[in-house]
This record gives sequence, structure tokens and C-alpha cells, in this order.
Amino acid sequence: MSSMLDILLISIVLLDFMLLASSRITMYIRIVALQGGILGLIPFCVHHQEFSIYEIIFCTVTIIIKGFVLPYLLTKAQKSADVRREIEPLLGYPISMFAGIIFLVISFKLSSKIDIPKLPVTELLITVSLTTIFNGLFIIVTRVKALTQVMGYLVLENGIYIFGMAFLKKQSILVELGILLDLFVAVFVMGIIIFHISREFDHIDTDQLVSLKD
Repeated sequence: MSSMLDILLISIVLLDFMLLASSRITMYIRIVALQGGILGLIPFCVHHQEFSIYEIIFCTVTIIIKGFVLPYLLTKAQKSADVRREIEPLLGYPISMFAGIIFLVISFKLSSKIDIPKLPVTELLITVSLTTIFNGLFIIVTRVKALTQVMGYLVLENGIYIFGMAFLKKQSILVELGILLDLFVAVFVMGIIIFHISREFDHIDTDQLVSLKD
């Protein structure tokens, strides 16, 4: 199962770089959806030797929420806000790609220094999780569209999710499901906020919103 896990993790990193290089909101949503579907398969690869009905339910719920429900809500928010592209990010796309490479190198360095006893997976899991966390934070900070920043938040959460897979035990399933529920509610609320912002101000650029005065 380690080879399958490595393929899934490498796919996550490639999707991270696709996010950094893309300006189309629809592409963002599709990549986040695909990433969510892949994340639902990772627990099976990590803990396949002691997989139970609880893990099956957890993986299924993860795929449904991250791969279908959240992308659906994001698509609805996109149509309501009528936004198609991230036109003017604070940092350009070539610089974003270069930053992604830097994040990957830093993650490799950090993962080799993290001493976790009885780690059930390879260091690649930690490397990919840290890279995804860094990329999520980078998207949140450097993109100006509120909807894109929401997806940066999702990417950040995906990285935290991957990191948690190294420590997943049966008793933590309910905690993980609770996190998924919180994520679902957060994105739902952010979608509503984005809709109202776009209806009132005809744009969802956060750099313009901060300059508003009473």
C-alpha cells in the first residue's frame, strides 16, 4: 500500500502547484474537489492493516464532503458573486510557482527533523502535509478574491488533515468527523458572506473592501 500512498501524496503536491499556477476560479474548485477525493483514500492506505467500519465511514464522509458538497457550495458562491478569475494577485503566478518550490524544499527539511515515534508512514506524508499547509497559507495571503481565499483555507485544512493521518487512531474518528462538520459549516457561512458582499459592492476583492469607510 505504500506505493499507492506515495502516488496519492505526489498527486496532492501536483494539485498544489496547479492551484498556484491557475487564475480561473472554476479550475480552483475542480482542483480542490479532486484533492478532497484523494484525501478520502489516504486513511485506507495508511491504516489498511487495521481498517474497520469506522474508518470506512470516515473515508466515505470525507470524500462526500470534500469532493462533492464543498465544491458544490463553492460553485454556487461563484455563480452568485459572478467571479471567474483571480486577475491581480498580490504576487504573480511565476513567483507563486517559485514559492511553491521553496515550500516543498523547506517541508523536506522539516519532515526529516520531526521525530515521531512509531510513525506508521513514510516521511513523504509529513512533507506533503507541510507543503500543502504552506501553499494554503500562501493562497490566503496573496490572493485578493474572497472566494479564492476561502479555497486557500480549504487547502490549508487539507494539509492539516494529511498531517493528522500520521496519528489517526480509532478513538479519534469522532474528532475528525467533528472537524469535517466545522469545515462544512465554515464554508457554507463564507459562501453566504461572499454572496452578500458581491450583491452590495459589485466585487469581492478584499484589498478594496479594507479601504471602505463609514
